[in-house]
Amino acid sequence: MTVRTRVVVVDDHDLVRAGLVAILGTDPELEVVGEAGDGMAAARAARDAQAHVVLMDLSMPRADGIAGLRAIRSQSPSTAVVMLTTFNMDESIERALREGAAGYLLKTAPAQELVAAVKAAHRGERVFSSGVQDRLVDAFLDKARTPPAPPRSLRELTDREVDVFRELARGQSNAEIAERLHLSEATVKKYVTRILAKLGLRDRVQAVVFAFQHGLTEEQV
Repeated sequence: MTVRTRVVVVDDHDLVRAGLVAILGTDPELEVVGEAGDGMAAARAARDAQAHVVLMDLSMPRADGIAGLRAIRSQSPSTAVVMLTTFNMDESIERALREGAAGYLLKTAPAQELVAAVKAAHRGERVFSSGVQDRLVDAFLDKARTPPAPPRSLRELTDREVDVFRELARGQSNAEIAERLHLSEATVKKYVTRILAKLGLRDRVQAVVFAFQHGLTEEQV
């Protein structure tokens, strides 16, 4: 029997939360196991329900999404947290990615995109609403028009690891990297693990942030 993806939905507006629960409930592979109205309640719900994914509003009174994200990462590190926002770009988004969010979605995202994103986050993939990733890239590049020299840790990567890192920085999945570089998915997964270890990064999201923070274009990597 296929294990259903356990999801906790977090939003301070009851109607929004009910709508999200209804959308996720249309897919038999997903199971909403908890709801919360603020970040701290979200952390408790995620822990108690052993949630695979938390879908959480970024802006909430009392404890916001960032506070909730920190608590969840501390108490339930294997739980993927996807942030929800009404903004295409916000400084809080960068903070969320730094804190280990699996990505973020606009509340205006189509229902099928929401469902697909939750499943992808459970698989360990980075998720963004359609068209939003370009805005994120532009924001990072605007902050560093004169990129710093690549850090020493980057120069420790082998040529093949550099190839994989380039694709990783573009947001490619393991399957996409494998196809592009003519490798098996298992081999790509091993490369990704080694790259993250060498660069001192926690996950794929931090790898993308690292690339843009350091102005790592294809020519520089």
